[in-house]
Amino acid sequence: MAELISGLRLGAVRANLERVREEIAAAAAKASSRGDPEVEIVAATKYIPPQELPILAEAGIRVVGENRAQDLQAKVAAHGELFEWDFIGQLQSRRVRLIVPHVRLIHSVASESALGELARHRVLARPGLRILIEVNLAQEPGKAGIAPAQLDDFIARSPLPVAGLMTMPPLTDDPSRNRPWFAALRELAQERGLEHLSMGTSQDYAVAVEEGATIVRIGTKLYD
Repeated sequence: MAELISGLRLGAVRANLERVREEIAAAAAKASSRGDPEVEIVAATKYIPPQELPILAEAGIRVVGENRAQDLQAKVAAHGELFEWDFIGQLQSRRVRLIVPHVRLIHSVASESALGELARHRVLARPGLRILIEVNLAQEPGKAGIAPAQLDDFIARSPLPVAGLMTMPPLTDDPSRNRPWFAALRELAQERGLEHLSMGTSQDYAVAVEEGATIVRIGTKLYD
């Protein structure tokens, strides 16, 4: 398990954020598939303890993404006013009620049980809450995400508005290998008129932006 990241330096985080923004702008500018080039950065804070969060806000980070329901609750309680909050971890149905009051987007809806719990706890949801459906494009066994063939039915049965799609492509040391998966997700979203594509992390966000990402989830690139 990775250790928590502490001792963040404001100047370093600010410089890293600016560098990521510049790389995103460059990737968007060269992408023929893009319309609106705006891309939102969600800072992944799984390994950032609550006391470090004000540094992120001061550096200019506006949206953060949490992976665990209990950590989300604790961090919102401590610094909820500093950010917009997303949930980016694997969505467990038994944790839905703990998550929906706090976030504007859930990036990882991918199971029948999650749909059922979202419907059950819809009254608890923060106003305007929307979801992203996670698609397992490579159909890797044991990995979260629905199959592309299930997407239309899944959207039709969602109890909350579907803002777009998310994917986690197969692990690779070469970011360019993920391009086909990102392009395929873009096509699925375009065919259904969906607004957002959450794809790309610290390892491959430039490729994801070239292929149409509207949201990238960045962790270590901001904190190293």
